[in-house]
Amino acid sequence: MIRIAWNDQYAHPLPDGHRFPMEKYTCIPEQLVHEGTVEEAQFFSPTPLTDRQVLSAHDAHYWDKLCQGTLSRQEERRTGFPWSPALVDREVMIMGGTVQCARYALEHGVALNVAGGTHHAYRDRGEGFCLLNDIALAATALLDEGHIQRALVVDLDVHQGNGTASMFANDDRVMTFSMHGAGNYPMHKEQSDVDVALSDGADDGAYLRAMGEHWPRLLDEVKPDVVFYQCGVDILESDKLGRLSVSEEGCKERDRQILQRCHANDVPVVCTMGGGYSPDIWQIVEAHCNTFRIAAHLWG
Repeated sequence: MIRIAWNDQYAHPLPDGHRFPMEKYTCIPEQLVHEGTVEEAQFFSPTPLTDRQVLSAHDAHYWDKLCQGTLSRQEERRTGFPWSPALVDREVMIMGGTVQCARYALEHGVALNVAGGTHHAYRDRGEGFCLLNDIALAATALLDEGHIQRALVVDLDVHQGNGTASMFANDDRVMTFSMHGAGNYPMHKEQSDVDVALSDGADDGAYLRAMGEHWPRLLDEVKPDVVFYQCGVDILESDKLGRLSVSEEGCKERDRQILQRCHANDVPVVCTMGGGYSPDIWQIVEAHCNTFRIAAHLWG
């Protein structure tokens, strides 16, 4: 049985005109229950991370500024969000969701966070709608607790996982793989263990071929104890920020190939939703829901 992290804090309202689609966090669980893909009992409300847990992967000075609301104007602008105590509360709730998903995945084979995938957050700063890095926090928790020895991050959001790459640059226990738009945000790319940069307009065929050249090989070579799968749907041709030309069916096939191989190889996988900025909210929701549908089919 798959387990899913969700809390109504995920849909924390933002000022009118803000471009981040918070409403998707309410629509995704509603749609999944409505169609019968999952039952309400499969959802769990995360426990927010403590200060000590946050500091396992993040800088104390940065965390203090974030909590106290003393970020500089430039630091706040870099995050893309207007600071508020509620926004920080939301973030530690989402972080807790991914950490708990990681533990559930080891037990059940898969777990998914309706939010998360905050791969632009660095140890000492936030960027690109990311205040803290849930992938780094969850991987660190499993490593520190001795549950795993090796993790593989598969980041298929259209934007490079720069924060995650930076945080694990000198840690050979975590292998980072990012496949992203070459000309997209962030303009300065960090160095992942494996980076695949796609040209603007890459379609289903180009995308899946590039993924196929790396994904199966990496899983076989790394032999991870867990996979952290950042499955942003901003690769869609409809996405206003993505600049790729992947169809909804191509995005679904991407998820199927990742999840099916993890299932076949008995490798636990933690899914975090990442980005999605199509003008029609239901295009975003449907693409995200496909990830859950595939996981529910495979792990039953």
